[in-house]
Amino acid sequence: MSTWSSRGLRGSQFEQMINAVNEKYRELRLGVVQKIPTPIKPVEIDEKRHITLAYFEKRSTVDYIGAVQGYPVCFDAKECNSNSFALSNVHEHQFAFMKEFEEQQGISFLLINFTKADKYYYMRFRELSRFYQRAAEGGPKSVKITELDEKYFIGPKFGVQIHYLEGMNMDINDIERE
Repeated sequence: MSTWSSRGLRGSQFEQMINAVNEKYRELRLGVVQKIPTPIKPVEIDEKRHITLAYFEKRSTVDYIGAVQGYPVCFDAKECNSNSFALSNVHEHQFAFMKEFEEQQGISFLLINFTKADKYYYMRFRELSRFYQRAAEGGPKSVKITELDEKYFIGPKFGVQIHYLEGMNMDINDIERE
């Protein structure tokens, strides 16, 4: 069982940015995507009714789920402070959920914040799957920023900080061409 206080706020600024982007997309009627809360079980509550100790009740699937311009989407937000992304950051149950989501004609991806490089990356599930397979066959267990497809680095556009719809549109176009 994981303790809530040990990892609960990691990546929260990144998630706040994504939440703001999702709100803007909703306002513009481009999509409806919501943060999925991680179920916790409070253990200790102080006199002000603040949770001071809690445990994760069960494993969550991904951070976000919704629909964008008619496409069901699910994605997870990940952060790393180096120029490589450790695949161990994507848990087996998350990978399995994303795979099943794709099998149901949904779009699954990761949004990765490379904090050291100050870059955001839209990692398609197909790309994640390829790196996962490589690791399973004894290859590197991380992905260097230099291995990533340059066109999927995303940034601010049209008034949003992380315009992931741009990555998603390229992803859909690539899928349709295959």
